Amino acid sequence: MTDTRYEVDLRTMDALSATDLYALLKLRVDVFVVEQTCPYPELDGKDASALHLRLVDDGVLLASARLQPPADAQTPARIGRVVVSPDHRGKHLGHALMREAISACETAFGGAPIALSAQSHLRAFYASFGFEETSAEYVEDGIPHVDMARRASPVSGEVA
Repeated sequence: MTDTRYEVDLRTMDALSATDLYALLKLRVDVFVVEQTCPYPELDGKDASALHLRLVDDGVLLASARLQPPADAQTPARIGRVVVSPDHRGKHLGHALMREAISACETAFGGAPIALSAQSHLRAFYASFGFEETSAEYVEDGIPHVDMARRASPVSGEVA
């Protein structure tokens, strides 16, 4: 349960207003590039094909994640760019964001498995949502990571 109210907004990049897209990209750069002192290409060309999940309150961006569809029947959907605004940390929004992201992936991508690249210190956080490690630790852009995946959701009426 989160300590703050929010509305869920799920859109393609093209459906975001210029102001909303700017706020989303600014948050990601502020956290991933500036706060984490990690110069890397934040604008990687993958936003146009993704769904952008945003938690907002009265027009203020609280948190966001990028949801990428499976490339084909053998690849998982991907959750990435998971970020909570520094001004709204400590309110359990990371948990809310992940619950919403998993639900959106299951709905939008037909219950496909979901994968992500986790910063290593967040292993337990993602494991609490059913993600399991699928790789050894590796360094990406100077930060230790592990690949993690969550099994496909059962199709309605199917026994898990």
